[in-house]
Amino acid sequence: MNSWLFLLPFISAMAGWIIFKISITIFIEKILPQKQQAIAQKTGELVSGGLFSISDLEGKLVSDESMKKLMPVIEKHIDEFLRNRLGKALPVVSMFIGDKTINQLKEVFMKELEVIIPATMKTYVSNLEKDIDIKKLVTEKISALPPGKISEMIKHSMQQELRKIQLFGALAGFLIGALQLLLTFLIGH
Repeated sequence: MNSWLFLLPFISAMAGWIIFKISITIFIEKILPQKQQAIAQKTGELVSGGLFSISDLEGKLVSDESMKKLMPVIEKHIDEFLRNRLGKALPVVSMFIGDKTINQLKEVFMKELEVIIPATMKTYVSNLEKDIDIKKLVTEKISALPPGKISEMIKHSMQQELRKIQLFGALAGFLIGALQLLLTFLIGH
């Protein structure tokens, strides 16, 4: 038996690696850019079909956690307004308002805002839902990406997985080459 036959698994491994690498490259650099519009359309459908909804946004905006984060910021602004800007805008009023009155006003305003803000946000989000077509927005954004951007993003984000696929090609090629070598050896004897 010729000694060069023992190179068969290694040559097959190289061929498998090259074939998989070329296939991945063609898919990522040629096919994906040609299908950008279809990808944009399907992604828009996927996102608008359940991955993101305006009601999700509403839930986040008016949640207790969001309100707890927002209220101290609002309270700080109201305090600033009552202590400084109100006096500048209405100097006569500032002569009659002391710290006790400012604190009482601030307390009343804050209680009212705790009711007004969630109701206002719900109305605002409801209007957004009528005004924003998520599917169209996502589709337009993806369609507007420069050619090759999707390919670049996939290559960058899936680098390790793509290498594993190429290694799988090499392993498959090696196993096929080893099987050919074994069959050649068995048939030859």
